[in-house]
Amino acid sequence: MTLDWNTLLADQLDWHWRHQLRDRLAGLTDDEYFWEPVPDCWTLHPRGTGTAAIQGGSGDLTIDFEYPEPVPAPVTTIAWRLGHILVGVLGARNASHFGAEPVDYMSYDYPGTAAGALDRLDAAYAQWIAGVRGLDEAALARPCGSAEGEFEKEPMATLVLHINREMLHHTAEIALLRDLYAHRATG
Repeated sequence: MTLDWNTLLADQLDWHWRHQLRDRLAGLTDDEYFWEPVPDCWTLHPRGTGTAAIQGGSGDLTIDFEYPEPVPAPVTTIAWRLGHILVGVLGARNASHFGAEPVDYMSYDYPGTAAGALDRLDAAYAQWIAGVRGLDEAALARPCGSAEGEFEKEPMATLVLHINREMLHHTAEIALLRDLYAHRATG
């Protein structure tokens, strides 16, 4: 039996996207997007109002982060998680491998609305999954290259699996934050 590794790798994430994740994000409100379930969350802030050690971003909003990350790491908002996915998970990899414009945490113009973030997520995901589906066996086996740091010498298939894990883990956290928001104590 011959395995179609490209299909297996792409379908792992794409099944989750089509059957769980994207529907789960439908109707995301701005209140949910910015909701802080505990004090001192990392989130997106209007420029000049964040308190984290590093404030990245080129637009009206900045994203909180610190390197190395504190232990324990702060709880993050949906806005922060989507910002991380848009820049560090999909954005940088789309730029490195599939022709997208380069992005980084310091120069990215973070979306100020849930709808804006979801529009960008849809576009970034579409580019990523199309790029992955376009990889043949040789491309999956080729080393990722210097743009990938720790993955530089690893085959592209290893990076695809890493991005799958990142997307599954961060989007599960977003789903949990939506559940907590829906069941929060009010009044």
